[in-house]
Amino acid sequence: MSSFPKPTLKLDWCSYEAAKYAVKHWHYSRSLPCSKTARLGVWEDGKFIGVVVFAWGANRHLAGEYQLKMTECAELCRVALTKHETPVSRILSIAVKMLKRAMPGIRLVVSYADLNQGHEGKIYQASNWIFVGETGHEAGIMLNSRLTHRRTINSKYGTSTIAWLRKHVDQCARRKEGKPKYKYLLPHDDEMAERIKLVAKPYPQKCATSKENVAPGFHSGEGGVSPTVALQSLTTSN
Repeated sequence: MSSFPKPTLKLDWCSYEAAKYAVKHWHYSRSLPCSKTARLGVWEDGKFIGVVVFAWGANRHLAGEYQLKMTECAELCRVALTKHETPVSRILSIAVKMLKRAMPGIRLVVSYADLNQGHEGKIYQASNWIFVGETGHEAGIMLNSRLTHRRTINSKYGTSTIAWLRKHVDQCARRKEGKPKYKYLLPHDDEMAERIKLVAKPYPQKCATSKENVAPGFHSGEGGVSPTVALQSLTTSN
């Protein structure tokens, strides 16, 4: 048993700038979603180690698929952490509880594990999220020689149709096929839990039994770098 004391963990609502810093340095996407967000900064022993970001509106059909209003369904869209000691499942559990306290109307949280990035969702399995299957196999769209997520393109141009993109942005634009994403759900009330159980499936991979060191979307970077973090009350605007 280790004789080293466990680090002091702190989560608190943080600024857009702090979240942007974390995602740019420690997440493979290097970007925040263009939709409304709620952002939780994470500290160990007073050192800023990353962010957990929830979003609304990035996927217009997400809430409707479960007969919910947009304000009742959030997407866990970024977990961007540098090197840390605390298991990601603990950080995620605290973040979800804080979101629920701040927004009691939330009934469901949705997240995706991207196989194209080597993520299978073991953090969600360790946290008892419900697996409901795979999404499509499109990895994204090659635009200006860069693989870009369809939702990012939609947010910027208002469309992601290949014909339009070839005419107005990049004549070589094309879809890129890839691996699917695994979809996980976390219901927040009994009625929603019973509804989700009807579409639940066995986990696609055996849950990790050791301490999880890698978060969904983890992007390694230098630890101990502290951006100018202006802690603020919860806001759902950029």
